[in-house]
Amino acid sequence: MPNSLNRRDLLLSATIAAGSAALPATSPQARTITGEVPWTPGDANRPDIAAGGDYQFLTADEVAFLDAAVARLIPADDLGPGAKEAGVTFFLDRQLGGPFGSAQSWYMQGPWDDGEETQGYQSRMTPAQMYRAAIKAIDAYCRQAFGDRAFSALSTDEQDKVLTGLEKGDIKLENVKAAAFFDMFLQNVVEGFFSDPIYGGNRDMAGWKLIGFPGARYDYRPYVSKHNQKLALEPVSLRGRAGWEPSKS
Repeated sequence: MPNSLNRRDLLLSATIAAGSAALPATSPQARTITGEVPWTPGDANRPDIAAGGDYQFLTADEVAFLDAAVARLIPADDLGPGAKEAGVTFFLDRQLGGPFGSAQSWYMQGPWDDGEETQGYQSRMTPAQMYRAAIKAIDAYCRQAFGDRAFSALSTDEQDKVLTGLEKGDIKLENVKAAAFFDMFLQNVVEGFFSDPIYGGNRDMAGWKLIGFPGARYDYRPYVSKHNQKLALEPVSLRGRAGWEPSKS
């Protein structure tokens, strides 16, 4: 019948009626915005910024270990600062004390059989628990193997030897698989060196400057066609340029 409603019209009518019923009689008129930006710059939702300078999760011994270890994985050289100078230990502190450290979004139930290497993370420990147990075990190993010296007190050659042993799984640690810890640790160090500075690492955008990454810029269209060309652009964080503060109005 020409006057009958089809299903689409019926659903549309029902939706409009339901929406109208929910509006109060005094609902304000919709505002038309012309010639202005309908939001205040800086007021959009942003990731939490790693603030402060104190360590919240790591102990003094753990900081000493991590400062020494990250400095061997990404050392400072004539090209610029290394992981230690870029604040990677501080980045790790904030990550281990947050959702990553507690494996908040991971499946952490059994079974606990040994998996294949291709299956990824298999430990029943959260990352925070693994870091804490591994650092303690590595320092214990170093004291036994290097005349009662912790990892941070070893020479750089000795530290490299220990890290190589961890990577290959040649060093056996109490309660922790050395290679599994090293894989996670190396990945986290790289993340801390190259992630946005709001997360506590990549201080002064040292990692981005090293590889020439311009950062979180709003518009890259002028550079899309500039293939194999070095862009002389200062990197920009999600927080903005150096000295920029979000609007407080």
